[in-house]
Amino acid sequence: MESAWRKEFQMSAKYGLSDRDLARRRARIRAGMMWHVGTFMIVNAFLWIVDLWMGQDGLQFAHWITGAWTIALLLHGFAWLIEGRDGRQQRAKVNLDRAQRATL
Repeated sequence: MESAWRKEFQMSAKYGLSDRDLARRRARIRAGMMWHVGTFMIVNAFLWIVDLWMGQDGLQFAHWITGAWTIALLLHGFAWLIEGRDGRQQRAKVNLDRAQRATL
């Protein structure tokens, strides 16, 4: 199985991306994931505080929201690790190249 970095290197050679473009792309992808994690932590902390403050007998709703969002965050993380955030664009470029070669 190829690593995501190797795929990016091959893509950079194929599409003429510079090292600087790749570095920017990696930084943008990482920043997007970190924003998702940061938002998750801040919003869920607020929800837990409100739930504990207003709840009558223990937890009322925060655990359901945190559980569902945790699953979504894990799926986002797995997708980020497996193929990167721009996986669809990469696949679209490959399919376009194949189609162009087939018509030649």
